Amino acid sequence: MTPTTSKSVVRTELAPVPVASFSQGVAKGGLLQVAGQVGFVPETGLPVGPGLPSRSSRPCAMCSRCWRAGGAGWGDVLMMRVYLTDTAHFAELNAVYDAWFARALPEGGFPARTTVYVGLPAGLLVEIDALAVTG
Repeated sequence: MTPTTSKSVVRTELAPVPVASFSQGVAKGGLLQVAGQVGFVPETGLPVGPGLPSRSSRPCAMCSRCWRAGGAGWGDVLMMRVYLTDTAHFAELNAVYDAWFARALPEGGFPARTTVYVGLPAGLLVEIDALAVTG
């Protein structure tokens, strides 16, 4: 995908279809914004796994699939925003997040990150969105 002045919607069948009026991702001017991804199984609408590791790994994987569909990769990510429902999960989230980036970017060069505490729909513990560059 080359940078343009027009906005383009990014879609992949490898990530959940949004359940409301938003896109999986949107690209414009060399930037790609991936919508918030959560840890649920699209076919059932139920949360994956029993705890935070699986429920935070899933959004990382879904973000990655959306980046690839939009022409970006882990090294192109500028900013990650993580939304947690419980402050007690912060250390556990960091362990999962660090493992993802250690595999994806073993040389470092990690993106900026913000973590905020929010209310999410029942059963969801974490949501992650990301901003990447393309081209």
